[in-house]
Amino acid sequence: MLDKPRSGTVHRRLGPTAVGIAMMLLGMMLFSLNDAVGKWLVATYSVGQVLLLRSAAALLILAPFLWRNRLPQLWRVEKPGVQALRAVLSTAEVFCFYWAVRFLPLADVMTFWLAAPICVAALSPFLLGERVGPVRWLAIAIGFIGVLIALAPSGDLHAGATLVAMAGTLCFALMMITGRSLKGTPDVTLVFWQLIGALAVGLVLAPITWVAPSSPDFALLGTFGVVAMLAHLCVNRALKLADAAVVAPFQYTLLPWAVLLGWLFFGDVPRIDMLVGGAIIVAAGLTIFLRERRRA
Repeated sequence: MLDKPRSGTVHRRLGPTAVGIAMMLLGMMLFSLNDAVGKWLVATYSVGQVLLLRSAAALLILAPFLWRNRLPQLWRVEKPGVQALRAVLSTAEVFCFYWAVRFLPLADVMTFWLAAPICVAALSPFLLGERVGPVRWLAIAIGFIGVLIALAPSGDLHAGATLVAMAGTLCFALMMITGRSLKGTPDVTLVFWQLIGALAVGLVLAPITWVAPSSPDFALLGTFGVVAMLAHLCVNRALKLADAAVVAPFQYTLLPWAVLLGWLFFGDVPRIDMLVGGAIIVAAGLTIFLRERRRA
């Protein structure tokens, strides 16, 4: 009885934009944990096997929500072509990330992904009709300079993995844009089709290089899928509550999480140029947020 009034009070006090930003921050923390676990797992298991078990575990957790929302609704979706494109982009993005992270430090790969919010913010006026003023354009440009600084080669650069990471960055940006154009689709439906796409690719690729997982690794793979599902739900909700140009810059919080987790679990020492670039990126993101709040 008390939950609904509290939820309404939070929305009235903070507004949908602030709630969207909070959901994006939570989603980024979950994605960072998920990525660290994924880097650990792909050292032993193929990317296809990780995709398969990750998606299967997430679908099992999602099953009660699917039942409650009636399964037929999953097939009657708005813009089926866009839904299919989004599922393909989501699967390609995840595959590229875990392929690249096998050969590159976690923080290095994450810096490539930081280019995606810059692309989303820059493309949103043309593809989504969202308004981006001159101050935010300047902040976007400064943020892109920060990404270039952070992307300075670490000395452990693998050319093939770098190209794969760049392709994944483009897929990620386009996935976010297509998600913004599907405001009428429930979050559960969006995540369901993302997982189905990854599951289908995993079913094809996993048997080629299958490695029987140990009991601890099997549990870790299951947890891996659940965290990924929750992260996707947070990001989908954020993109519905606020303009893509506003919430996208908060993807930059992936960088400090990647630095911390890479150092704790893999012994990766952060590079000075990456830290400087990260500081510039965060400053640009905060500028965009403050400008949006003043305009609102």
